[in-house]
Amino acid sequence: MIVPNDEQIKADILHKLFRKRKWGASHTSIDNLHKSCPPHLKGKYVEVADELVKNGLVLAKPTGYGVEVSLNPRRREEIVELVKQFFSILFP
Repeated sequence: MIVPNDEQIKADILHKLFRKRKWGASHTSIDNLHKSCPPHLKGKYVEVADELVKNGLVLAKPTGYGVEVSLNPRRREEIVELVKQFFSILFP
């Protein structure tokens, strides 16, 4: 079993938000970020998602029903570069 490192998980989370076009005002629940990951990595995904919020790559918006997240449009170039590193086949 191959366990992804933090950089791979970071790229996976950013890619998921990128694919769904969750930039700025378009957001999704933070709980959706780890839905497709293996159950034994759920905690790691939550930890890395919190780190992305602290680093400012992902914006968090507290609501009455939970925390919503989106990609930071001011850091678009940096986000695209991080995603390209691990998903280069999608960016010719």
